[in-house]
Amino acid sequence: MIQMTLDQVRELVETILRRHGFSEPHVLAVAGTILAGERDGCTSHGVYRLPGCVATLKAGKVSPTAEPEVFDCAPSVVRVDAHGAFAQCAYLAGLPLLVEKARRTGIAILAINRCVHFSALWPEVEPLTEQGLVALAFTPSHAWVAPAGGIRPLFGTNPIAFGWPRPDKPPFLFDFATSAAARGEIDLHRRAGKPIPLGWGIDQDGQPTTDPLTALNGAMLTFGGHKGSALAAMVELIAGPMIGDLTSAESLAFDEGTRSSPYGGELIIAIDPRRILGAEADQHLQRAEAVFEGMLGQGARLPSQRRYEARARSAVEGVRIPEAMYAEIQALLA
Repeated sequence: MIQMTLDQVRELVETILRRHGFSEPHVLAVAGTILAGERDGCTSHGVYRLPGCVATLKAGKVSPTAEPEVFDCAPSVVRVDAHGAFAQCAYLAGLPLLVEKARRTGIAILAINRCVHFSALWPEVEPLTEQGLVALAFTPSHAWVAPAGGIRPLFGTNPIAFGWPRPDKPPFLFDFATSAAARGEIDLHRRAGKPIPLGWGIDQDGQPTTDPLTALNGAMLTFGGHKGSALAAMVELIAGPMIGDLTSAESLAFDEGTRSSPYGGELIIAIDPRRILGAEADQHLQRAEAVFEGMLGQGARLPSQRRYEARARSAVEGVRIPEAMYAEIQALLA
């Protein structure tokens, strides 16, 4: 393992992105997301993603310099055209207007179109909770996941993120794929030569497998059977056709076999509880704290708890990156 400080990780990622021609706004935004994944112990969304970013660029499937275009569509609607770039700059461009509209009307949506998404969704949700807003985010991906009862890929991993602001505490936040595991987790098992649990994937004949490569070449499975499958379909619809963007199957067709990051849309919803509750907001938000205390009081862990513990630890100790991964990243400087 290679020990690195967070500053060293950021500097390395930014240097590589600049070396490959990304404009400075994209360098800073994309590096920030990659660093956040590594910092918070989400290694499948940390520096592991950097080679994929560069490969997507070399395949001609992402713009390194496109400037996002913001559209004020309706009292509660913001749209941003990413013009084929990674989603991060488009999100930052639309964020101020999204917050403004949520405060004014109580609820607002941000639709990001024609973006390339390689990361987790919680980096899009957490900034909204810092503004005192409740937030949800959705995005399709490539068609890697079979619907419940099927054997062929149709859905993406189709993550869902939710954030709830808490006074003087980190937000309650979860972010998970509707597949049984993120595709990056399966690939990390492949790299490590480790089997995957049953229920994560099937082979090309629809038979269960614990071999990660077989699952990657066959189909991934949704969590919770038909329940996860229904949620995956929901994400396809509300972050695909509803905002005029691609489904996971269409994204995979656009990929043309290059194995680039997914291309399509993202939907973010921001809700202002104070606009709904008025003078009673503090009273009802405090009632929500009883829910979290009830969970912790039984020995349960809040979904975001491990992430914030890792964040505090890495700020002091830095992070550890496998030697093989570090060598692969260093090769991107050539």
